[in-house]
Amino acid sequence: MATQVICKCGNLFPAARARLGYTTCLPCGDRDAHKVSFAVMPAYSKGAYQVISRDDIANTNPKR
Repeated sequence: MATQVICKCGNLFPAARARLGYTTCLPCGDRDAHKVSFAVMPAYSKGAYQVISRDDIANTNPKR
């Protein structure tokens, strides 16, 4: 069994990480995680959840 797996960037990462379901090395995974540009939040205190953009997150609580 292989002890390391090749990431899309060409770096090696542990096979144990791949067995956990990860397909990238830590630097690529961190970079991909920061690319998320939306969040799911309730529109009001009592309501259904909706997808909002990262820019709108700052405006969800104007008291701060």
